[in-house]
Amino acid sequence: MAKLWFKFQRYFRRKPVRFFIFLVLYLTAGSLVFLHAGFVGQPAVPQNQASAAAVAAAIAAGAPAEGAEVPFLEDWHLGRGFRDAGETLSLARRYGHGPWFKGKDGMERAKLGDYGGGAWSRALKGRAVREKEEERAKYIGCYLDNIQSRALRGVSFFDYKKMTVFRCQDNCAERGYLYAGLEFGAECYCGHKIQAANVSEAECDMECKGERGSLCGGANRLSIYRLQLAQESARRYGSAVFRGCFRRPSNLSLALPVTAAMPNMSVDKCVDLCTEKEYPLAALAGTECHCGFPTTRFPLHEREDEQLCAQKCSAEEFESCGTPSYFIVYQTQVQDNRCMDRRFLPAKSKQLIALASFPGAGNTWARHLIELATGFYTGSYYFDGSLYNKGFKGERDHWRSGRTICIKTHESGQKEIEAFDAAILLIRNPYKALMAEFNRKYGGHIGFAAHAHWKGKEWPEFVRNYAPWWATHTLDWLKFGKKVLVVHFEDLKRDLFAQLGRMVRLLGVAAREDRLLCVESQKDGNFKRSGLRKLEYDPYTADMQRTIQAYIKLVDAALRGRNLTGVPDDYYPR
Repeated sequence: MAKLWFKFQRYFRRKPVRFFIFLVLYLTAGSLVFLHAGFVGQPAVPQNQASAAAVAAAIAAGAPAEGAEVPFLEDWHLGRGFRDAGETLSLARRYGHGPWFKGKDGMERAKLGDYGGGAWSRALKGRAVREKEEERAKYIGCYLDNIQSRALRGVSFFDYKKMTVFRCQDNCAERGYLYAGLEFGAECYCGHKIQAANVSEAECDMECKGERGSLCGGANRLSIYRLQLAQESARRYGSAVFRGCFRRPSNLSLALPVTAAMPNMSVDKCVDLCTEKEYPLAALAGTECHCGFPTTRFPLHEREDEQLCAQKCSAEEFESCGTPSYFIVYQTQVQDNRCMDRRFLPAKSKQLIALASFPGAGNTWARHLIELATGFYTGSYYFDGSLYNKGFKGERDHWRSGRTICIKTHESGQKEIEAFDAAILLIRNPYKALMAEFNRKYGGHIGFAAHAHWKGKEWPEFVRNYAPWWATHTLDWLKFGKKVLVVHFEDLKRDLFAQLGRMVRLLGVAAREDRLLCVESQKDGNFKRSGLRKLEYDPYTADMQRTIQAYIKLVDAALRGRNLTGVPDDYYPR
């Protein structure tokens, strides 16, 4: 066989023209076979055999599988099969699509049928797709918007690289909102009511960053869609967050400006009222519903015993609706916009302030809090495109530009530290910080490392290299930093109002209490891991724990040696 192959090669080396003729004939034959297959079509798959595996294979290949319907996964709409509605809906839920994709009878209705091949088939399918999209969301028009008074006042998120109309609609619908609006080609806003004037369609002229050919608003202009929520029985405004039982404020009309009598009080009714009125707080007081913002008159800092609010709702047997003296408070889905405006510093800063931390200690979260509390963008010693795409616009600026309120850094050398005039040093429990950074390294900012990474050689090697850095990072900043404010991550989580106030004051910005209260109500931002994939075991071996405990004691002694509070008690023992 080898001799035959050698003779074959030698023959074509001597006769290169014959080789090229042979190659052209081979390619021509392959093309004819491909074209023939396109006209004849694939063998039909019986509808009862179209399975989830077929759909998954189609997605992996980049096109819908013949004979298996892809139930509205991103822009996939065409296909046949899947007459079993239960299987269709289970796949829709698996890929992140909730009940708003259902028809009136609760079943997926994207049965486009078999129209045959050719241009006529594509035209019919395209028409069916457009009709289905209109069922999902109806375009309302182009509207004015500005940072001082948003047209849609629910939650918002940004993606300056991958924003699409579908993604915005999906996020807003998942949270129970009635409207989704897109702006600047990359910003998505949700709301229950449009509070702005309609303008010319020509003013919404920016292409979506992640979808060519689709428009996503313009400069201070929103392309708004009304979401066709199908389940009338579902809660109209999504879920509200229980905040607790609180004493009636002394000046009720100023603290909670909207009041409505509700003889048949229920949690849903009060939450719905306050959501419709665009207030983030709903306070139930027996047969009265109050709406407002968290303010210094009603800061929600001193929770009372819930037994004081344990008066049953007249319309809900198993819910408490508070009393005239003690209110049950819920946070609605309305976004508090009092702290959402952000910009670059109007004049170049005369000092460089670092936001320094070991990786995994919550630096991105702290940046989010600082931006909301001050109204100014934060910068970075590095450039992380994913953070820029999520709305951290100071990420692109050079760290010495002077246009940002502080600079994120993980550096720990003397030269790098002495380049800053002051620093906020964020310290976190090393056991939690190491795991968070390991998750980020192998799973992204809000993702998780795979089980194989934890069980493989990556985790022990990571701890061996990073655990000493956790200690030296803090020690270096304490030694070489010019003006260092130490903030423990755990203290920031427990008492955000007080700790964030300390941070803002170091930055030279007047800490307005109402703005800090606004930050409290939306402190999580878009960079919090869900916690749904926590490890079921402790990844730290006994040797790892002994090593880390020694580093903790070293850092604790260094802090106390500078008359600072030592590390929190929960750092050890494990």
